[in-house]
Amino acid sequence: MNLESLHAISTMVAKQRNVESVLKTVVDSLVQSSDLALARIWLTQPGDICETCVMRSECPNQSQCLHLVASAGRPQNPDSGEDWSKLDGFYRRFPLGIRKVGVIGRSGESMKLCGSVAEDRAWFARGDWLRREGVQSFCGHPLVFREQILGVLAIFSRSFVSDQEFAWLRAFADSAAVAIANARAFQEIEELKAKLELENEYLREEIRTDQAFGGIVGKSLGLNKVLEQVELVAPTDTSVLILGESGVGKELIARAIHDRSDRADRSLVKVNCASIPRDLFESEFFGHVEGSFTGATRDRTGRFELADGGTLFLDEVGEIPLDMQSKLLRVLQDGAFERIGEERTRSANVRIVAATNRDLQVEVAEKRFRQDLYYRLSVFPVDVPPLRDRKEDIPQLALHFLERSCRKLGSESPKLRQRHIIELQQYDWPGNIRELQNVVERAAITSRSGPLQFLLPRTESVNEQDHASDLANDHGELMTDAQIKDRERKNILAVLEQTDWKISGSGGAAEFLGINPATLTSRMRSMGISKPK
Repeated sequence: MNLESLHAISTMVAKQRNVESVLKTVVDSLVQSSDLALARIWLTQPGDICETCVMRSECPNQSQCLHLVASAGRPQNPDSGEDWSKLDGFYRRFPLGIRKVGVIGRSGESMKLCGSVAEDRAWFARGDWLRREGVQSFCGHPLVFREQILGVLAIFSRSFVSDQEFAWLRAFADSAAVAIANARAFQEIEELKAKLELENEYLREEIRTDQAFGGIVGKSLGLNKVLEQVELVAPTDTSVLILGESGVGKELIARAIHDRSDRADRSLVKVNCASIPRDLFESEFFGHVEGSFTGATRDRTGRFELADGGTLFLDEVGEIPLDMQSKLLRVLQDGAFERIGEERTRSANVRIVAATNRDLQVEVAEKRFRQDLYYRLSVFPVDVPPLRDRKEDIPQLALHFLERSCRKLGSESPKLRQRHIIELQQYDWPGNIRELQNVVERAAITSRSGPLQFLLPRTESVNEQDHASDLANDHGELMTDAQIKDRERKNILAVLEQTDWKISGSGGAAEFLGINPATLTSRMRSMGISKPK
């Protein structure tokens, strides 16, 4: 070991931008360029395997210890099959202040032992290994950067290390500490850059979504009730479960909750649980490290980490696989998670807003959704009514979508007349606001070459006007809207009693009525129908 070789190694190390690369370059190069038996690096990190650590009985403080992060060596017998690069051996953790490595890591003082090191039982527990490998010297130097002890560099040499070589090695350790600190800073910058890129991507998506729906539009009693609930729950950190059919604007409600919260200056990160492949849920939620599985070509930040300090919107939460729900529950309870392929435990302070068009109580009863997770998510439920239950909002919504669509097309907005409003209000809107938006946008396109005309699809559902007409024909008299709703309420009650209050599944009330279970549940709530106790 000479000054020239150490200088060459320092130059190679300084070029690395990844902590693992820095560590590996240090120990590999030291072993290859000198008569070293073994070179190792331990870094100070939080305690992680305290329950199973073989040195736990000697550990005075289980909050921090030295983690073995790099190892390289050359056995005297090349055919022994020993791999000294492994990081999972007996000394993969060292308590601070214990044995030679721990003392260096705690005190920050260098240490050199030469001669009969194999007989020095006060410092070395494996004298048999030292004798077998012909080790004559041990040198340990703290890795210090800006007065902070990052860890320990230790070497076991088959020759005597002179005072001059020991001093050179100390200078090299100082250089290595700077390289480690720089690589850590570089990685943090890269992670922050990747996080910002993802945040920008989410923000662009949110802007597109917000523009597509035009914000929350309407003044109906049903919508006002929802907005009152938003004002109540937004300033808290309470988990919110938004219920409602597809297309009612659940994401807009989630955005409104976030914007009125103390987290408004941080990200609202959306996860569409229905669009994630089953085997990628864990990576999507918690992230992964490069090489942790096939296709993991680089480190990835998970949505929980990305939403740290902000809000995580779990859209279609009912689609999360059952085996993933327990892992999600753990994060919601203690905020701790690990990336795939990484032992380090991370934490995130995230507010959860979830949404679903499923009846999660039914899913719990059918063992498709964890009850404890349901209770965790539904601390404050918000039920968004379907468009057919707030048709007084249709004129304002239609005008808003028409004007915005025409601005995008660069054409003059045609006049929305009363007959158009009546036509739109007579339709049942199974696709809710999203369907209304599509219908209006299509009408805006066709109006450039003709009159404004809404092409409404034929559906098997019966709208209220047709229903009233049928009732009038059956009973020989016209009925008011209140009478129609009262008749529908009585009919739903009769069907529920006939099916023994079974809502979904084969033989349930929803199947009998020919509607979605979530739709039936929503109508029951709006009509004040509940199962007798």
